[in-house]
Amino acid sequence: MAKKALITGITGQDGSYLAELLLEKGYEVHGIVRRVALEDPQHRLGRITQLQDRIQLHPASLESYPSIFNVIKNVSPNECYHLAAQSFVDISFKDAFSTLNTNINGTHYVLESINELNAGCRFYFAGSSEMFGKVEEVPQTETTRFHPRSPYGISKVAGFDLTRNYREAYDLFAASGILFNHESPRRGFEFVTRKITSHVARIKLNQLGHLSLGNLDAKRDWGHAREYVRAMWMMLQQDEPDDYVISTGETHSVREFCEIAFSHVGLDYQEYVQVDPRFLRPAEVELLIGDCTKAKEKLGWEYSIGFEDLVTEMVDEDLKIFSKSQ
Repeated sequence: MAKKALITGITGQDGSYLAELLLEKGYEVHGIVRRVALEDPQHRLGRITQLQDRIQLHPASLESYPSIFNVIKNVSPNECYHLAAQSFVDISFKDAFSTLNTNINGTHYVLESINELNAGCRFYFAGSSEMFGKVEEVPQTETTRFHPRSPYGISKVAGFDLTRNYREAYDLFAASGILFNHESPRRGFEFVTRKITSHVARIKLNQLGHLSLGNLDAKRDWGHAREYVRAMWMMLQQDEPDDYVISTGETHSVREFCEIAFSHVGLDYQEYVQVDPRFLRPAEVELLIGDCTKAKEKLGWEYSIGFEDLVTEMVDEDLKIFSKSQ
């Protein structure tokens, strides 16, 4: 009998890649979506259009415990991947209340529903390198102290602690992945990486004239989402639940990202990129780089996609997308 997996945030970048991976492995895949997504599938289900006849979607809200409870009761999953969150850091500063409410309570509702209904269900929590924030050591490991610098980072620390508490207090199989930045052609346009690659494509196609960004010297550990969802699945196949840093172990600046993206289409980023103070964060996170030794040794997970390959794949896909609009 096929294993059943439930994914919150299945319509997002990670959710869509994870759903594909689980289908390849023979899972019966279920996803939680907002009801409005089912009413507007063309715009809101774009990343999983190719999967819709192979997965089952359930309307529910992370802000409603009864709706989450009922989905988990009806599906009775073997594994639950909690990916859904308000994950855009800039918006978390502008609307901290909804970010904290959705991300913290949503995680609590999923954990409590599993605890009440199906203690045998294995739970994965999507942590974030933003939890480290103002880092106290470089690189960051599972034991590095958290010092989040945004409401989003704070909400993820709370979710991480909730997950650990349910593991320790109720003996749930509850694991957390502390994932560093992971990108792909499915990344939302509001995130800096996709903002860069989409603007590069549109500038190359003479649809735009420049690109406005914030801190070009901020450094991140950027990997490919397709590789990172594999680590999520591997965490739930272990004998014991644990927490793992998932990263590439390399760091690159926003400036480097721009340089590679523009040069890929034969342009010089310095001629098109403008620094706009409006895009600077109130509290910046300057340098994030992860040490994923534990994941390599315990999970057998290895990362294999180069930074330049990631950037150029994103640019090429955006060139295809915006060429169609001409």
